[in-house]
Amino acid sequence: MVHKKNLIDWVIQNRFVSHFIFWFTLFISVPVLAALNGGSIEKTLVASLSFLPAQLLASYFLVYYQVPRLLFKKKYLKFGCSFLISVYVFLVISMLSNMYLSDFFTPRYSAQKSLLEILASPFHLAVVYFPSVYVFVFLMFMTKAFKDRIEERHQLEVLQKEKANTELKFLKAQTNPHFLFNTLNNLYSLTLERSEKAPEVVLRLSGMLDYMLYQCKDDEVLLTKEITFIQDYIDLESLRYGDKLSLNFTHNLHAPNVMIAPLILISFVENAFKHGASNNLKDTLIQIELTTNEDQLYFKVLNTLPSNSQVDTKNEAHAGIGFSNSQRQLELNYKNNYDLKSTKTDRDFEVALSINLK
Repeated sequence: MVHKKNLIDWVIQNRFVSHFIFWFTLFISVPVLAALNGGSIEKTLVASLSFLPAQLLASYFLVYYQVPRLLFKKKYLKFGCSFLISVYVFLVISMLSNMYLSDFFTPRYSAQKSLLEILASPFHLAVVYFPSVYVFVFLMFMTKAFKDRIEERHQLEVLQKEKANTELKFLKAQTNPHFLFNTLNNLYSLTLERSEKAPEVVLRLSGMLDYMLYQCKDDEVLLTKEITFIQDYIDLESLRYGDKLSLNFTHNLHAPNVMIAPLILISFVENAFKHGASNNLKDTLIQIELTTNEDQLYFKVLNTLPSNSQVDTKNEAHAGIGFSNSQRQLELNYKNNYDLKSTKTDRDFEVALSINLK
């Protein structure tokens, strides 16, 4: 199926091949129809060949000059005059070629007329030769318009995909800047204290940066890697809070090879720390649950909120930025295949996400 699509795309994009197929198909179709209806194949072939020069000239003149240079540029009067004159000229050419080619191949079919007689019979040209020439001209015009429409849609899809990829890269680059800053501060404090935890922090941070910078370039990654990344994030953030923070992270996967778009879930966890634990002067609770089945992924993050007197209005404003970042990533990666809900009370804030895995 993929090879068939690639072949069609190659034919459409190759102008010489596509034009050859178009004219060869039309040239052969008339004798075939004549044979099916009991007509003379020889006579029909000669007629098709005799009309071909005028059909080619009229088609390419209309499609590649008159329409783009006159009609599309709103030069309607010039287009009308040019079209009428060209029709007359090409019908004369068709009658001449039909007359001389027919006489060359099958003399019994020919009917000689002088050039003046041909020029002086526009009504005869329009009635007899216009359908034979301009039916094919209009067929080419419609085919060209259809082909251009397909190419425009293809280019639009490519541009939209490139734009989405650029936006995704930008959104990923925004992930965890505060976390990195806080972790470096914690690491600095640990080195000043000559703490034994400092090497472990460096190792975890190195692994997380490697994952974010090099392993998240693919459209999807193993969910187990995301879980490891979230756990490392939790462990490093927990260094800041100690006994102040009560955290529970549970995960249950139906299969180890579940795939997911990278760095989608971490933003919700980061918000739980940023707008729950960092603002709460008392004990903080964060609960994270992740489960999957064959069809769905379920992810829930709940964090307690500080009292109104403890709320940092600046952080509260930034809370919406992280959440909207996550929503946009979900929309770009999963479109209508996800459901995201958030619930806020005076005591806590909960995010519930489900993603269709199929």
